[in-house]
Amino acid sequence: MAEAPRKSKITASRRLALKTKLLKTAGMMLEREKEEKKLERETTLNKTLPPLQMSGLSMEDLQALCKELHHKIDVVDEERYDLEVKVVKNNKEIENLSQKIFDLKGKMKRPALKRVKISADAMLKALLGSKVKESVDFKANLKTVKKEEEKKEEVTDWRKNVEAMAGMEGRKKLFDAGQ
Repeated sequence: MAEAPRKSKITASRRLALKTKLLKTAGMMLEREKEEKKLERETTLNKTLPPLQMSGLSMEDLQALCKELHHKIDVVDEERYDLEVKVVKNNKEIENLSQKIFDLKGKMKRPALKRVKISADAMLKALLGSKVKESVDFKANLKTVKKEEEKKEEVTDWRKNVEAMAGMEGRKKLFDAGQ
């Protein structure tokens, strides 16, 4: 006998209340995460670059400050470039290792094939090398089929045909032609 489908022990109103609580908690967690990221960014920026105080500085002091900032920007760019190179290197290494894993498992990864337009002669020459001296005509080896020509009735002037079939003699001709 087929069993009846089980009824859930949670009522619809209870389920709705749980869903709303879950959504509220998830929203609060997202807000906290955003605040943490914002604080982390500010602390990192304050650590690498203290807040600027440009009021009361002479022109030479401002120029020195600008040169110092340019130098710090160059250092950060070098670090960023080094990190990008490391990431690319690690990605290549991961790809090579995954390829080795496929090879060890015996599953070969098929390369994407490209369409190549090549003639039959060029293909045979590439496969067989200089052994083929004359071109092979594949169409010559095909069987030819001759079609029977359909008998075409001559198209004559319809007026002559009507005059010939007029009267009793024409009806006799039609009767004779039918048999």
